[in-house]
Amino acid sequence: MFAILKKEISSFFASPIGYLVIGLFLVVNGLFLWVFNGSYNIFDNGFANLTPFFTLAPWIFLFLIPAITMKSFSEEIRQGTLELLLTKPLSTWKLVLGKYLAALVLIIMALIPTLLYIATIYYLGKPEGNLDSGVIIGSYFGLLFLGACYTAIGIFASILSPNQIVSFILAIFLCFISYFAFDALADLNLFSIGAFGAEDLGLSAHYESISRGVIDTRDLVYFISFAVFFLALTNFSLQIKREAR
Repeated sequence: MFAILKKEISSFFASPIGYLVIGLFLVVNGLFLWVFNGSYNIFDNGFANLTPFFTLAPWIFLFLIPAITMKSFSEEIRQGTLELLLTKPLSTWKLVLGKYLAALVLIIMALIPTLLYIATIYYLGKPEGNLDSGVIIGSYFGLLFLGACYTAIGIFASILSPNQIVSFILAIFLCFISYFAFDALADLNLFSIGAFGAEDLGLSAHYESISRGVIDTRDLVYFISFAVFFLALTNFSLQIKREAR
């Protein structure tokens, strides 16, 4: 597994992909938070908090993470190297986890520079240092768990097609449905479905819950179960491919 992890991380930074992903994430966030006028601009809001960033980041992740994961298995299938990997004495779970953790490391690396936003908000506050640290910490944990779930979806999408563009579009669709669809369904209140907590099935409700600064075990169980579910689907698909050889 660690050999796959090391290989994947090296491939990210051996090409412009790793630098481009991190750069785009930081540039897009920077423009919306500090330059462009609008609801995400921290100066326009008049409050020294990072709520705009934590509201914007899930939307950026929606496109960024599928771009990272789309080649994970699609490229292996297209080049025929997946067959070679499946002949090695390596369990399919280790192969899946190696690629998953490599993509997750890249996402974490993209998030690390945003910690500078905290220092900026700290000095912008009146009085200086007027921060709700609990909310900020909870929101960062929420972003990490959300990124972990999106990554699991992206890895699964990449095993379904040898075409990276198809995997990219499919991952965006699945991430969008997982994050936004259940809230929209609950708002429609068809057959009183909202009363049954349809929104709790989506990523959005649990992300917002943990972003309040209270890390609830129910949210943790949900995020972990969600990621494991899609990783298990990926592993199942790989096992089918191995048996079909």
